[in-house]
Amino acid sequence: MDPRLGSIELVSILKRLGLTCGTAESLTGGLICAEISKVPGSSEVLRGSIVAYSAEVKRTLLAVPGEAIEAGVVSEPIAIAMAKGGLGPLGADIVLSCTGVAGPGSHDGVAAGTVWIACASKHGYVTEKLNISGDRNEVRTGTVTAAIDLAISFLSNN
Repeated sequence: MDPRLGSIELVSILKRLGLTCGTAESLTGGLICAEISKVPGSSEVLRGSIVAYSAEVKRTLLAVPGEAIEAGVVSEPIAIAMAKGGLGPLGADIVLSCTGVAGPGSHDGVAAGTVWIACASKHGYVTEKLNISGDRNEVRTGTVTAAIDLAISFLSNN
């Protein structure tokens, strides 16, 4: 799905359900939040974003456990912890998160294009592992589209 169409659908669903969202982003550097904020009226549902590019920001602002970080920042537990950890600080009903390697090279033995995304609420969460081919920009853009789609699916199934 085109990220613009996805973000329009996400904002529409959030408005219909009376919910708010936020993002906790690493490899995208805030692009998920930026894409959602392009939608007219998104200010009614979008709370904000925490761009947690460094492990220290993940630990201090999102309360990601140090032992999870030491095990590897590109992982399902990190994506879950980032999404759950953003709920309180952002005051949002759902938080989308992403962590991964945009490239061009690998990081800590993890191949470029490896991405974990999550969507969490106080009632549960869903995750997805992605393997996106392409250059750095394509990996980041693909992550934005997939994260928005994951949030739509999460809201539609809960």
